[in-house]
Amino acid sequence: MFSLHIDTARTWRGGQNQALLAVLGLRALGHRAALVAHPRGELRRRAPEKSDLFPLAPRTEMDLRAAWQLSRLMRQLQPEIVHAHDAHAVAMISLALSLGGSALRARFVASRRVDFHVGKNAFSRWKYRQVECFLCASGSIRSMLIADGVRANRTTVVHDGIDLKLVGAALPLDVHARFCLPDHAPIVGNVAALVPHKGQRYLIQAAALVVQQVPDVRFLIVGEGELRATLQKQIKHLRLEKHVILTGFRPDALAILKGFDLFVMSSVTEGLGTSVLDAMACERAVVATRAGGIPEIINDEKIGLLVPVRDPSALAEAIVPLLGDAARRQRYGQAGRLRAHEHFSAERMVDETAEAYVRLVGTTRAADTASRAVAD
Repeated sequence: MFSLHIDTARTWRGGQNQALLAVLGLRALGHRAALVAHPRGELRRRAPEKSDLFPLAPRTEMDLRAAWQLSRLMRQLQPEIVHAHDAHAVAMISLALSLGGSALRARFVASRRVDFHVGKNAFSRWKYRQVECFLCASGSIRSMLIADGVRANRTTVVHDGIDLKLVGAALPLDVHARFCLPDHAPIVGNVAALVPHKGQRYLIQAAALVVQQVPDVRFLIVGEGELRATLQKQIKHLRLEKHVILTGFRPDALAILKGFDLFVMSSVTEGLGTSVLDAMACERAVVATRAGGIPEIINDEKIGLLVPVRDPSALAEAIVPLLGDAARRQRYGQAGRLRAHEHFSAERMVDETAEAYVRLVGTTRAADTASRAVAD
């Protein structure tokens, strides 16, 4: 099976990691998997193999020049599957297939990792209608697509996966020393882009409540994004400068995560939450919101605690008792690690992706066979 994967992002977030894991995993299974990535993006830089790697990204969602270039590349390579890993990639592929006409016979697959509604405008509705199979990172996303009018038989759930070997190989960082924190201060951590739907504003509000009961606690928020200045102002306004640290983007996020006493995910919306999976694989207890697909990961009060979204008080009420109960954190961490290994490996994600490809291509071959039989 030959698949061509397109991701247009310049930054490195969970979606880009999943795209790379898919490409490398499919190659390990003996498939040919080529990658189209942003010329100046982190995905292109991190891809270890430069063969079958093509630099291309649209300047806008309706970049006809980029779509024409992709159409030419598809005519040259003739992949059986073309796989979009982000929304702009869906648009570029839809336009490329329209420009290429009948010469392009690739089947169109799109990963859907966000629980945002589709079809907000005419172009959005058009581009998503071209997708033949959505690989949904959670059942929550699949339900949302169906509610938005996507036929159920065009959707399947393929939970995101994590590289368990990479997680296991990461050496724990002494976060107290690295960030000049008091030696015995408990560490509450969050790893996510600083964007509205990740809900760090509510985590910072919760931190102000937690500090009243656990004065030496420290919060590390690992990530970068558009809300950095806003969150920094909030921290200053609440006089939490000593207690809440924005670390910025960190390539050693896994090593830092292993230094947390407790991991917190404060998302308002969340497709699945691969940072939660990383925390589980690192044997960290988790407090998270009931956003999107997170409840599909966390068995409430078995491997972590779930709280309502946009509720700083509920976050604080879950954090404080766990900080005071090391044995409970250990139980949650051990149970989470087992669940991550059994259900959320990258290998499982790749296997299910390959199975979806085979089903989709198989329908084409069956239809072609039937058409030839009728012609004969």
